[in-house]
Amino acid sequence: MVSKKVKIINPSGLHLRPAGLLCNKAMDYKSLITFNYMEKDHMGTANAKSVLSVLGACVKTGDDIEIICEGEDEEEALSALVGAVESGLGE
Repeated sequence: MVSKKVKIINPSGLHLRPAGLLCNKAMDYKSLITFNYMEKDHMGTANAKSVLSVLGACVKTGDDIEIICEGEDEEEALSALVGAVESGLGE
């Protein structure tokens, strides 16, 4: 298992288009890919391969998430997802 915290920098947070881009990138890998986020007063977890799960997290610009990858291609998956988030997810 590998993980890394990243800040959401795209102006609209994880709305439909960037959430879809994140999910599509996650689907390229066999590993289980989730992310933790702060939800009011506790930590929530979302499945990065599910658009509904990502949208349900209500992640806004400036929020920190921790991407967690577990599986045979975890290192590559983490690197790709962190890169996608740090590049603004197409925005």
